[in-house]
Amino acid sequence: MITSALRLLTLVLLVVACSPPEPQKSDSEVKEPVKFSNEPVASGSLVIVGGAMRDTTIFARFMELAGGWDAPIVVIPAARADTITEEMIGQTENYFNRLGATNFKVLHTKDHEVANSEDFIAPIQQAKGVWFTGGRQWRIVDSYMGTRTLEEFNKVLQRGGVIGGSSAGATIQGSYLARGDTKTNTVMMGDHQEGFSFMKSVAIDQHLLRRNRQHDLVEILEAKPELLGIGLDENTAIVVQADTLEVIGKSFVAIYDTSMWPEYNQDPVLHNGGRFFLLGPGDRYNFVNREVIHWRGGGRQLE
Repeated sequence: MITSALRLLTLVLLVVACSPPEPQKSDSEVKEPVKFSNEPVASGSLVIVGGAMRDTTIFARFMELAGGWDAPIVVIPAARADTITEEMIGQTENYFNRLGATNFKVLHTKDHEVANSEDFIAPIQQAKGVWFTGGRQWRIVDSYMGTRTLEEFNKVLQRGGVIGGSSAGATIQGSYLARGDTKTNTVMMGDHQEGFSFMKSVAIDQHLLRRNRQHDLVEILEAKPELLGIGLDENTAIVVQADTLEVIGKSFVAIYDTSMWPEYNQDPVLHNGGRFFLLGPGDRYNFVNREVIHWRGGGRQLE
């Protein structure tokens, strides 16, 4: 345990050290304030996981929000591969059985005609939760964008249900689709840029610290400063309800808010040219007002 804690502390220190100092901006160099348009989640809940989910309390929270372990949920494996085989369906079923779900159905199609059919959407209409697996997020877009299936996903939230997902299943929940390029997952602004917008005016990245991705969202925020960037490390999640997100799991979540950057703020909140700050388990953040509600830093300024 001590060794793991030291490794995590070292990682956080490296993140801070990787932010190079920038000179103070003069008034003439500070850009006009950006108009933000983040909106609360009108109803229901989101559980957004940074990948490699091992902490059992994360999925347990999802099932609690769905109504308990017997609540009907639908699992969407579209991100896993271009062709989802029966063997993959079976692997997904085994995985969710091991997690403890007892009343779930794995649904997949790449055919929009099928995705618009009554038979396909029927299980979603009865579901209290929907879970998106990991893989490549653009595959989920290709399967369901513009279909009745996507409409039914939104209706799950409208009736107070929960939508969750890990890795690609996290990124799809934002409005801007980070790493949505069909050629490689290292391109941040690729040929697919629209997510499902369960969180509006947000770009979500995953596997953040584990894969040394903590600076990657900066590219998107520099091009689209009106967005809020959320980067989740592995085995870590945010639970989103109304205007607030809460961090759960084992590591950190990074928040990228351009109003804190020296380009947009003569007195930037983030010192030494920082582009993000970190929230840990138990921390809460109002993403509409862009303010920390609870931070384990004990009330000290973010620095």
